[in-house]
Amino acid sequence: MDILIRSEQAGDIEAISQVTYAAFLGRFSDRPTEHLIVNGLRDAGMLTLSLVAELDGKIAGHAAFSPVTINGEYRGWYGLGPVSVAPELQKQGIGSKLIREGLARLRGLGAKGCVVEGSPYYYPRFGFKPYAGLTYHASPAPEFFMALPFYDEALRGQVEYHKAFYISA
Repeated sequence: MDILIRSEQAGDIEAISQVTYAAFLGRFSDRPTEHLIVNGLRDAGMLTLSLVAELDGKIAGHAAFSPVTINGEYRGWYGLGPVSVAPELQKQGIGSKLIREGLARLRGLGAKGCVVEGSPYYYPRFGFKPYAGLTYHASPAPEFFMALPFYDEALRGQVEYHKAFYISA
């Protein structure tokens, strides 16, 4: 499978929304909002990285990276998510390629680290792990909120994502 990972282009927006909606439909809700989160981040100018996986000229997946605050301050940290892959192409390494490329690009931008709220069975393969002193109020349990410091240990404090993450359908 020849996957091209590249930055989002203006003509990709509708395809990104469709892939993201389809990827989350039925997983956690029959009315997923992850596509609305991506659109809200884009509209607010908060998509630091918006990467797409292209397969045979079509969008097969997407990963968003946006700034987060720690104790109300921007400290050079970013949040990963949403990450989506078309349902028929999941479990083939596309999401992993998007995440690895995004993390490499964040490092290249001088980011201090990245956080994610997600599966404690999936994200550790990229180096993410829970840090007791770094918390996120909306995480269902501590093991679902993880960090990946790029240089030093993770900071301590309360992480907040952009307000686009707190929308409802």
